[in-house]
Amino acid sequence: MAESESTGSESVSSGQIRLERLYLKDASFESPITPEVFREEWKPEVQVDINTRSTLQSENRHEVLLTLTLRAKLDGKTAFIVEVQQAGVFLIEGLNAKMLQGVLATMCPNTLFPYIRENVDSLVVKGGFPPMHLAPVNFDALYAEALRKQAEGSDRSEGEVSH
Repeated sequence: MAESESTGSESVSSGQIRLERLYLKDASFESPITPEVFREEWKPEVQVDINTRSTLQSENRHEVLLTLTLRAKLDGKTAFIVEVQQAGVFLIEGLNAKMLQGVLATMCPNTLFPYIRENVDSLVVKGGFPPMHLAPVNFDALYAEALRKQAEGSDRSEGEVSH
């Protein structure tokens, strides 16, 4: 499929991006204080961590791995931990290195996120807890923030070297 979507400030109009394979790479659910936790009022403190990683599989094929870890605590005790790794193999052709980096960090995770969200919710419900509806994630904003921090870090490094 030809794409003409935006990744940050770059336009992806000359390349091809295609999801070739979508798969669940790993999933785990742990609830260390069951069944006692079910007697508590369900008002958890929730922490969500999201990470992405991509690896080149062959010339133009990239595995993108989206990892989501969700921790729910009641009164400081862990009610449950869910970790899911959702992956996809993407064929990406015709992009320069900067555009490719942006697509791997934004467009690919955006494609995977609905699947990981569904898997997390399913595991939580199967564990006996109320549904956990995760809010959408703005991977474009996360990528822009990472680039900004990287630029600030390199500016500081350059400044330190020149002194």
